[in-house]
Amino acid sequence: MREGLFIKKHKDRWERVEHGSVTDPDQLAKDFTQLVDDLAYAKTFYPTSRVTHYINALASRIYLGIYQNRKERSNRLVHFFKYDVPYTVGKHHSVMLFSLSIFILFASVGFFSSLHDDTFVRQVLGDSYVDMTLQNIEEGNPFNVYADSNPFFMFIRIMINNIMVSFFYFFKGILFGVPSIVSLAKESMRIGAFEHMFYTKGLGGQAVVTVLLHGLLELTAIIITCGAGVVMGKSFLFAGTQKRIDSLRQGAKDGVKIVVGLMPVFMVAAFIEGFITRYYKMPLFMSLSILLVCGLFIIWYFVLYPIKLVQQSAAETLVADRKTIHA
Repeated sequence: MREGLFIKKHKDRWERVEHGSVTDPDQLAKDFTQLVDDLAYAKTFYPTSRVTHYINALASRIYLGIYQNRKERSNRLVHFFKYDVPYTVGKHHSVMLFSLSIFILFASVGFFSSLHDDTFVRQVLGDSYVDMTLQNIEEGNPFNVYADSNPFFMFIRIMINNIMVSFFYFFKGILFGVPSIVSLAKESMRIGAFEHMFYTKGLGGQAVVTVLLHGLLELTAIIITCGAGVVMGKSFLFAGTQKRIDSLRQGAKDGVKIVVGLMPVFMVAAFIEGFITRYYKMPLFMSLSILLVCGLFIIWYFVLYPIKLVQQSAAETLVADRKTIHA
């Protein structure tokens, strides 16, 4: 095609783009694509022509207009906790339910084993801890273990320990998820034995309320952490249509996302344990209020909201598939 004919054919469109009369995003994208095609053609057949430089300038202006004005996510961290973490948890709700079942089962095992074997508590919790607790009970301060150190340093120590333990439990899941479940089972039996120790002294109800002040968040995070380990481990065993290595990579990615998303939960739990649980003799309605807030957060963030996000994603995928079929 001669250069003059090429210019005459596209001149009106170029002028429209130059004057910036297009505001529709779809049309703007279409114009940009056509300009790129025109530029490629011009560079091939008229490399030194002024029209080539002209088209290049128009394409550059549209490109800069698109990418300079594109709305970026204002805060990736907010998006991560608002969408990525709950959506990933929702994708693996069945695994999390399995993890919760393991916790309930082995906590019951720990409680009833202590009920039938007086030495089981010492085997699980250790003689020094049991002796200290029994002494505190005799002195009228059964939960003094939560008040015998500086609250700030206690908060830091517990937070660091719980976060390190959570990563350890998670990464053990690389062995097909089994070690994560074993770790959860052991933790659950300790909880059951702990509760039985106070139950025999007539402090069962108070022990539940006191421990759950921080434990509701902490134990939930541990259950989900071990579930994340299972997510990673089972991804290799049950790869579906993917290659096993690709499935493992995706499982590990989902698991890490979940565990990192639990860091604030561990922090808040450690804060409560360091600064609030020490006041376990507070009025019951205050303790129940804290439990209510924590419980509502857990139900919303780890159950209801993830279900909503997963359903929305499924609906969007369905719509996209239908458009593809009809296209």
